[in-house]
Amino acid sequence: MFAFILKRLLYGILVMLGVTMVVFFLFNGLGDPARLTLGQRADVSTVEAIKKELGLDKPLTTQFGLYLNDVSPVSIHQKTTENQTKYNYTSIMPLGDNVLVIKKPYLRRSYQTKRLVTDVLTEALPRTIILGLTAMLLAVVVGITLGVVASLKQYSATDNTILVSAILGISQPSYFTGIILALIFGYWLHPYTGLNYTGGLYEINDYGDEVLQLKNLILPALALGIRPIAIIAQLTRSSMLETLSQDYVRTARAKGLSERTVIVRHALRNALNPVVTAISGWLAAILTGAYFIEIIFDYKGLGFVTINALNNLDFPVAMGSVLFTAVLFVVINLFTDILYGVLDPRVSLK
Repeated sequence: MFAFILKRLLYGILVMLGVTMVVFFLFNGLGDPARLTLGQRADVSTVEAIKKELGLDKPLTTQFGLYLNDVSPVSIHQKTTENQTKYNYTSIMPLGDNVLVIKKPYLRRSYQTKRLVTDVLTEALPRTIILGLTAMLLAVVVGITLGVVASLKQYSATDNTILVSAILGISQPSYFTGIILALIFGYWLHPYTGLNYTGGLYEINDYGDEVLQLKNLILPALALGIRPIAIIAQLTRSSMLETLSQDYVRTARAKGLSERTVIVRHALRNALNPVVTAISGWLAAILTGAYFIEIIFDYKGLGFVTINALNNLDFPVAMGSVLFTAVLFVVINLFTDILYGVLDPRVSLK
């Protein structure tokens, strides 16, 4: 188990190194942040001063090395009070005038607001996590329920309806579903549903206070959850049909156990192994899929912040968001691999 986790962590580090390289060189070819910050009418000397302040006057390879050193949890910095304050690091060992340190990844500051990127992302992140987990919970409950019902009524009208609905759910992109839901339930039927076609998890009331608006979570979570609902329903149905044909299920019925006990304690329990693995994999996809949903519903989470940063060429915020998403995928994939090995004894964790 330890060797397996160590190997996966090494793969994850290599993946993050590759992602950091691609993200850095891609974003630094999109525009001039100094010119964007000052406007197109700024004089040359001011632009050059901003480039020097941001480190944009150095060769691109040098800039990449400095950025990699900033985002790495283990890095080397000069022993100065300014660096101690800037990076808030813990020293590991001195290296002449420099020091090997451990620290939180430093994602630099926003070009637009001058705020720390970590502050910008951590402020938006809880909203996206709430949206993603709500969508995932909805997908798990509804998807497994539909899958079990379809398997118990195989080839019936109920089964066919669920299968057709699942195919439609899979074929529709989340952003398209979001637009349709916002138009129907948030605009046309707003007087009856009370739902808004745009709105964040928190809104400012007339007194300037933030007020929780859970109703603004319903449509985005539904739009985000429809595809995984369809996939989980199909996967649960297939797994249940395979499990119901096993000898131990027939034996349980022959012993006179109630149908409910056979389904819940014997069939469903074993049928959920591949479903749980799929759910773990879908969690990261849902969180990243929330990016477009947040723009559609004006839901100010991580995706909303990232898209706005891209529109404004605010590279540090956009790059920090992409790197965070990559870390999320690496961690969840590691968790999924371990979970799959625990649930399925045939898989060797080596």
